[in-house]
Amino acid sequence: MKAIWAAALLALVGGSVADAAAPQRAATHKTVKSRSAKHRKARRPRHHVAPPAEAVAEVASCIPPATPIAGAVPTPLDLYGPIFTEVQQARLFPDSKSFADATPLRARTAILADWCATHPESPDQLHAFVQRNFAVPMAPPIPAANPARPPVQDHIAALWPHLTRPPLAETSGGSALALPERYVVPGGRFREMYYWDSYFTMLGLKADGHGDLVESMLDDFVSLVERYGHIPNGTRTYYVERSQPPMLYLMLALSDANDPALEARRLVALRREHDFWMQPERVVTMPDGSVLNRYYSHADRPREESWREDVALQARTKREAGPLYRDIRAAAESGWDFSSRWFADGKTLATIDTTNVVPVDLNSLLYGMEGAIAEQCRAAADAACATRYDALAAARKKAVETWLWDDKGGRYGDWDIAKKTLRRGLTAATAFPLFTGLAASDRADLVAATIGESLVAPGGLRTTLARTGEQWDTPNGWPPLQWIAIEGLNRTGHETAARELAQRFLATVLHEYRASGRMLEKYDVEQARPGGGGEYPLQDGFGWTNGVVRALIARYGKAQ
Repeated sequence: MKAIWAAALLALVGGSVADAAAPQRAATHKTVKSRSAKHRKARRPRHHVAPPAEAVAEVASCIPPATPIAGAVPTPLDLYGPIFTEVQQARLFPDSKSFADATPLRARTAILADWCATHPESPDQLHAFVQRNFAVPMAPPIPAANPARPPVQDHIAALWPHLTRPPLAETSGGSALALPERYVVPGGRFREMYYWDSYFTMLGLKADGHGDLVESMLDDFVSLVERYGHIPNGTRTYYVERSQPPMLYLMLALSDANDPALEARRLVALRREHDFWMQPERVVTMPDGSVLNRYYSHADRPREESWREDVALQARTKREAGPLYRDIRAAAESGWDFSSRWFADGKTLATIDTTNVVPVDLNSLLYGMEGAIAEQCRAAADAACATRYDALAAARKKAVETWLWDDKGGRYGDWDIAKKTLRRGLTAATAFPLFTGLAASDRADLVAATIGESLVAPGGLRTTLARTGEQWDTPNGWPPLQWIAIEGLNRTGHETAARELAQRFLATVLHEYRASGRMLEKYDVEQARPGGGGEYPLQDGFGWTNGVVRALIARYGKAQ
């Protein structure tokens, strides 16, 4: 009888969280209603009778009330509570992301009732419970490399179908967000569409004649802004609370669409994204009263996709949990997770303080966004809008040039809010003001010289000069940062330096491709070999690498 009352009570307790997610869903949801043999035998009482007090107490203690992150949507932790945390703590899967991406095999209320009735004790019992109630995804295998090693651009062309996904409808109780059109994923453990990754992927899609996919992905991104007020880090519920570097305006520039209604809808989305970044928590007032921005997170708990790693870091450091987790999540929003840029001591993850940093790359991109909005408003004959965003861009440019410029170092850097000074250390982010057209010409010349003297390695652009073992530090070079620097150098009249950097990076990619047949997410640009570091194994067949390499080949000729 207790089990029956548990199921009934859980239907009430659980319904509130599931219902909270309903307005966010833009697709038809399917609920698998199968139950274990044990629970199929249960029958609803013919007449309402108050449940025993001990059954109420048992359920209340078994399933604590859910507390979703403010402004976000219910995540696997909110929906499954102790089930999620115990699976993660038991290390049932090598990758914390695996269970965060799991799809329930039956109704959430039935899963929670099963948990309360059986509460697995041993790892074997826990594993059996997961198998009984969830489908845990596995990374699809990358197509076997052709031993003949066809030209790398042909290999990339063959990877696009492998990375393309059909429109997606959400599954009730799962973490995937609905997407109305086809999209391209990075690959490997990254089974969903990611925000800033997709811009660099689109560069390659465009070069390979897949303009239709570019347009469908733009439709997906606009739909995300319309549903959530911004583009999430990735298309999972646990990513909704944060975003990534704002590249939507750059993606829109790749579009060949000529539809006034569509352009108007996209402009509305772009302005709404700007509003997201201008929320008070993400705005920093500089010493002269000017305004710049930072990465931020409202969530004060471990990332669900890296639960064990975050909990372990907090245990090692003994830092206050809430601020630590917000700084970790803010670094994930930056895309540079993790880098010495976000470390108070410039060396160790234990000192991460991302929310204390005003990053030059974020503010350069927001400058570009503001200029793009102004231009699109002019095209729509909205003079007031154009004037407003022109003024915002001009004010941001002045603030960046005032506070994020290091004249002695010939670099743009990141502002330390607490210390009221630029942080030490040259990083590839110095190229962003060149990329977005923010940098004054004389300063662009100094940055170009600094990049050539210090950041350019034999195999491409170093991410930083700090050797911390983190993946967004030297000796790693990342495809998106190669593109940003190459484009920035080209835009500011340093075409020879841009071409040389492109050739160095292409040579590194080609060297690894010939050796292993793989396209990797990052490379050691000092030794022309696979990159290292990070919370997960090196990924293959990677979207942004394919995109950047294909776009560079289109510009500079075939790789040999």
